[in-house]
Amino acid sequence: MMYAAIMGYGTIGSGVAQILTECKDKIAHSAGQEISLKYVLDLREFPDSPVGDRIVHDFHVIESDAQIKLVVESMGGLNPAYSFVKACLNAGKHVITSNKALVEAHGTELMQIAREKKVNFLFEASVGGGIPIIRTMYRCLMGEEIQEITGILNGTTNFILTKMDKEGAAFEDVLKEAQKLGYAEQDPSADVEGHDTCRKIAILTAMATGREVHYEDIHTEGITKITDVDFKYARKMGTSIKLLGTARIYQDKVLAMVAPVMIDNSNPLFGVQGVYNGILVRSRMLGETMYYGSGAGKLPTASAVVADLIEAVQQDQEPVFAGWTNERQSVEECGKFQYRYFVRMEGDAEQKKEQIQQIFGNTDTIVLDGADEFAVLTVKLSEEEFIKRAVCLDGELQKAGEKGILQMIRAELP
Repeated sequence: MMYAAIMGYGTIGSGVAQILTECKDKIAHSAGQEISLKYVLDLREFPDSPVGDRIVHDFHVIESDAQIKLVVESMGGLNPAYSFVKACLNAGKHVITSNKALVEAHGTELMQIAREKKVNFLFEASVGGGIPIIRTMYRCLMGEEIQEITGILNGTTNFILTKMDKEGAAFEDVLKEAQKLGYAEQDPSADVEGHDTCRKIAILTAMATGREVHYEDIHTEGITKITDVDFKYARKMGTSIKLLGTARIYQDKVLAMVAPVMIDNSNPLFGVQGVYNGILVRSRMLGETMYYGSGAGKLPTASAVVADLIEAVQQDQEPVFAGWTNERQSVEECGKFQYRYFVRMEGDAEQKKEQIQQIFGNTDTIVLDGADEFAVLTVKLSEEEFIKRAVCLDGELQKAGEKGILQMIRAELP
């Protein structure tokens, strides 16, 4: 038997405790021995909970108990999660975390400690909730050269964009609904500004390259500027708009970005709706593979944590060294990305056709019935080149007394 402790009895921690109880025999069979939950660390009391008699309030109870070999960190945030996890690893305990902020900010150091102490530091649930993407990368794709990772990595933003797409609703209205349903926090900035997605694509990029990736190096845009009007155009074009985290890897160089992107139904991510996540991986030999599932939620995320617990038990004597080194991976300027660009502006499309062609060359024009504006879809351009041309067009429009460019969205279209 191997004894475990859970730090944080919130959504994920309570889910882990539930699975450990309800699937006790299956877990024991897979792990080769029983996993017994001895402690649950939380500041609160849970007298009516099945784990009420195992609640402790002092971290040092867990740290000093030699019986505890497995620790689940599900508190979230960096403080006190970082110091607690570091102490557990130094005490020779296997640690499993679902905390993306911790993995992104301190993963390199914690992996190094785990190696020195010959214990496991596993973090499957930190990206994609219940989707087994981390283990896939270090197990199933270990012989592959990964060339691109693109994913819908945040269920909150995907829920909002899906509702805007299917119901024609405004961003502010759907955000309020998402908060009411518990999909979005009262302060939703980490989700809607793209920071959550950025941390996750940083982790996946580090897994792919074997080098540390700093999320601050990744150009990040959220969805707060996407409007219901943008989706009217998208529906007319047979496309949708998704918040994508993308990393393209070539010759040890990395291009990475988080931004809303217009895609059509030829893209496997097109059908990923609601709170679900989807991750597209392109590798040199295997080609394109797609991973889809619940990107959040109590039991899906807890399922990934329990899978890590089982692996830690299986690899108790020969720990899994999954992750990356302390060598820093440089991230190229986002100006080298190439997309087509969807551009909205005021006025009559025919009157501006020659002006637009002089700046952008050939474009496809999209007009909404009854609208006093129109949109164009450019040919494929580098981000750097597009910005130069867009600044030129915007300046000319404003000289003519108009508002300038109303909207720009990158488009991954044929």
